[in-house]
Amino acid sequence: MATGHGDMIDLLTMSFLLLHGWQNRRPTGHWQHWLATELRAAGHEVVHPQLPDPDEPVLDVWLAELRAHVTALPTGERTVIAHSLSCLLWLHAAARGAVPARVDRVLLVAPPSPSVTASHPEIDGFAPPTVTAEQFAAAAAETHLVAADNDPYCPGGAATLYGEPLGIPTTVLSGAAHLDMAAGYGPWPSILTWSLTGSTLTAG
Repeated sequence: MATGHGDMIDLLTMSFLLLHGWQNRRPTGHWQHWLATELRAAGHEVVHPQLPDPDEPVLDVWLAELRAHVTALPTGERTVIAHSLSCLLWLHAAARGAVPARVDRVLLVAPPSPSVTASHPEIDGFAPPTVTAEQFAAAAAETHLVAADNDPYCPGGAATLYGEPLGIPTTVLSGAAHLDMAAGYGPWPSILTWSLTGSTLTAG
């Protein structure tokens, strides 16, 4: 289990599942690729899979991938870090009770808004579901949200749309847009520190 906010986690028993977003093919310049490299270099288990058909993803297919990868994570401290569309993937998994084993921590990074999924037929199947506090607790011991105050893919703001109604502790970063390569998020030292210690996230 994760320790309290900001406390050091047992570094010997950590594994990470990094889930990418729509149209993402794990480019080397993306912060998730950088984070996977840094965590592996530090001796941790990292799974950063290429999810099928990222341009036209199918929710049930991605859910099956999520279940398989969570099942395969080794025992010990297990963390899921989802970016963009995979945040909604995690919400669907929690709402359906489709997370096969409760993980210790989840970080949702820059989820898109319902208006964005509704306006793009390729991802309208990922429209955010209704999730209860009980379903969230069954999927993960801790869930956190980080997003920007100017994300073009989340009109209305992630804190308002997700953090407040779902009761998720939320960090809002100023001017960080979609927290992607276009916003300058290649190396992101703060998320590496969060991954290892649970410290407060800051802009990269």
